[in-house]
Amino acid sequence: MKLNKQNFKIVIILLSMTSLMGCSDEYLEETEEYTIDSENYFNSEQDYIDALIGAYDPLQSTYVNVLLGEIASDNTVSGGESATDVIGFQQVDEMNHTPVNDNIDDVWDWNFAGVQRANYILEFRDKTDFEGKDRIIAETRFLRAYFNFELVKWFGPIPLSGDQRFQLGDETSVPRSPVSEVYAQIESDLQFAIDNMDYTAPQIGRATKGSAQALLGKVYLYQDNFQQAADVLEDVIESGQYHLYGTQADEDYTNLFEQVGENSAESVFEIQYTGEEGAGFECLQCSEGNVAVGFQGIRNYTGPVFEPGFSFNLPVEEVYNLFEENDIRRDYSVLDIEAWAAETGATYVEGYKHTGYYNRKYLPRQNNNVGDANLTQPNNYRAIRYADVLLMAAEALNRGGINDQLAQNYLNMVRGRAGLEPVNATGASLTDAIYEDRRLELVGEGHRFFDLVRTGRAANAIEGFTPNKNELFPIPLEEIEFSQGNWEQNPGY
Repeated sequence: MKLNKQNFKIVIILLSMTSLMGCSDEYLEETEEYTIDSENYFNSEQDYIDALIGAYDPLQSTYVNVLLGEIASDNTVSGGESATDVIGFQQVDEMNHTPVNDNIDDVWDWNFAGVQRANYILEFRDKTDFEGKDRIIAETRFLRAYFNFELVKWFGPIPLSGDQRFQLGDETSVPRSPVSEVYAQIESDLQFAIDNMDYTAPQIGRATKGSAQALLGKVYLYQDNFQQAADVLEDVIESGQYHLYGTQADEDYTNLFEQVGENSAESVFEIQYTGEEGAGFECLQCSEGNVAVGFQGIRNYTGPVFEPGFSFNLPVEEVYNLFEENDIRRDYSVLDIEAWAAETGATYVEGYKHTGYYNRKYLPRQNNNVGDANLTQPNNYRAIRYADVLLMAAEALNRGGINDQLAQNYLNMVRGRAGLEPVNATGASLTDAIYEDRRLELVGEGHRFFDLVRTGRAANAIEGFTPNKNELFPIPLEEIEFSQGNWEQNPGY
């Protein structure tokens, strides 16, 4: 920073000397030099707000986490045009990915960008006081927890820098912190967020107390801390702030993943997208639209409701057939393209690994996008839904041996919304029922791979999965090389 600042000042001085040569004093005016950099920012409330907006921004780039979280699982196959179309997706699908994978690299880069932006605010948290700053710091710590949770799920031990930004060269000296330490920081961040946020957000799309509670419950569940998970998730349920969409008189479940269903009372945390700003392939992370939506679209599609796309992330027939015939979720979660074409006259082209099914939740809808419609879709991502909270609470109560009857109640709330009969099982049978309903309720939303890993079922469910290796993804090779021996690669890679 100091070197760049000095160079900037030298350039200013040289330019000033050049412009003054040959000028008479009557034309000279004394002006105050204006410079701004990261060290003299955060002088007002607006500076903190603007920096917070910057910390929210990388959330839009986490669309790749969602895509790969499904492709890596038994829910979907890679799809695309051919075996070489986005080779990183194909490798993850086949479980033969290596440390050289651009898409896994994106997960690392974009989530660490989010951590870095959050740490920028926290580094200067005490510089300027104003009313409401604790709320801004709480949101910042929620965001850091969100990004770090993604990173620890994908890569295991990761470097931490406290409340300071990472500096160039830290990769050679800052170690990868153990998973337990990463989780400890995440928990601390989320508890601060819970203590300093309300259930109502200042603006739509910003995190709330409920967002932080739900994420903390998930963090505990991933560590098999069942009592703690159950306690905090029940706080969300008992808050009365949320309900399953479609259970109120003015709601229709079929709209849950349509625009009218965005930011509903089922949304505990939702990532906002817009189709009003164009984007291009030269900078996918620059898109304000949900890139994953166009990637999952039907190839060369012509017909009603949807726009065409690139046919990635195709649900498999197995998951479609798991739905009971009277489960209203099926046809609004997974699109049977042959049945749809027969019904509507739509046409399409089969892509690579064509299964006959598409992720209807996040298919591109017909709208007035700006620029490339495949990259500017406005579909918000429902990162944490109330249905997810209910199912996590049910799992924690059941697997922790805490209260099977209450676990049944929460599971049956989700099943009841789907039009299904209640489950009366207990013990291990109830666990299996929760697992299956979790798969069906959340299909296409990016959670499946990590659910399988954290519950020890991945090796039996995912073809090509190698135990003691594929539970984690490889640290990008360039990061290992930058560390100059400071970081070891994950086992098996």
